[in-house]
Amino acid sequence: MTDVVLEMDRISKKFKKGEIHDSLRDLIPALSKKLGKGKYLELLGRNEFWALKDVSFCASRGEAFGIIGPNGAGKSTILKLLSGIMRPTEGTLRVNGILSALIEVGAGFHPDLTGRDNIFLNGTILGMRREQIRKKFDEIVEFSGLAEFLDTPVKRYSSGMYARLGFSVAAHVDPDIMLVDEVLSVGDYAFQNKCTEKIKSILRGGATVIFVSHNLKAVTDICERCVLLERGRILKQGTAKEVVGYYLNDTRAAGKEAFDGEVFISRAVLSSEDRETLQFEAGRKVWFEIEVTAKADCKNLSVSVAVSNDSLDEIFNTSTERLNGERFCLKKGETKRVTFELDLHLAQGAYYVGAYIYRYDIQKMYDTRLPGLPIFIRTDTDTRGVANLYPRATIE
Repeated sequence: MTDVVLEMDRISKKFKKGEIHDSLRDLIPALSKKLGKGKYLELLGRNEFWALKDVSFCASRGEAFGIIGPNGAGKSTILKLLSGIMRPTEGTLRVNGILSALIEVGAGFHPDLTGRDNIFLNGTILGMRREQIRKKFDEIVEFSGLAEFLDTPVKRYSSGMYARLGFSVAAHVDPDIMLVDEVLSVGDYAFQNKCTEKIKSILRGGATVIFVSHNLKAVTDICERCVLLERGRILKQGTAKEVVGYYLNDTRAAGKEAFDGEVFISRAVLSSEDRETLQFEAGRKVWFEIEVTAKADCKNLSVSVAVSNDSLDEIFNTSTERLNGERFCLKKGETKRVTFELDLHLAQGAYYVGAYIYRYDIQKMYDTRLPGLPIFIRTDTDTRGVANLYPRATIE
């Protein structure tokens, strides 16, 4: 790949779960191991584990590269290696250019200083020269939207104001490579869109962005390519849409833990207008198709659908029995298909759509797919909460 500015080549990082030496007997062998560690890099000692193992990828100039995966996959370890906080146990890391980390916005702010003073302080910490900060000062203030609070100590700022100012400073550093970690969730809906556009303008300026996020919609909007991590290893690498699609449909992401019972859910798919997808516009009609297969004769069955928010609080639930007043039976080896038609009148955000097989008369659970498939709702209106009531406002 031409014009590569960042490359990780077979990077591995080993950690100890605990390293306490409370006696000379423990300390001397530990020091001996460290002195000869080049010989035993591949081996895991007691209480050691690989946070990363044989991770390789590269990013080109002007490219947005995404890193996704569940908690504990190794995303934060990669960020620490790239930013120079830690060194790899094995492998080669190459960074060609000035690197800036837009990770914890406002981390260098002093609470007793004003917003004005903290722009200079935080900008200096992030590697900007004082003359650079002066030149970009008005642009930073305008982007933050906090001009009237500029001479107020930041300890009196709300958390949203604090984050807005932090992002505004960090986004104007103009590095060759920018590490971005979950910062596009700062501020309100309008400011989040502003942040996304700023990231895109940084890319148009020729910088490279490494974007680590659980917001898969933002990853597909911003990144061309992406890597999926699981337990420190690369599970899949490719275009952002391919990798995110794989992650959403993968059994580990969808929470599809099969029961070894008489009847089980053999397939669960969400579709819209005959197309399988997991990203929808608010109000879109979707079909949730569930296939139920029996290992033995079963009767009086019902299939339920449940929708929960990203905190896993259930916000909707119904079943075939409650909707139709009917139960169904299955013979051994038989499969039935149940389809729920749903209108997604939901506010913007992430949700889960799951299903389970239940028998009400004896209160028996046969199989579940909970929390279920993750879905993402998009809307042009800044609505919060769960329900989308399609609001309109008139001022007279």
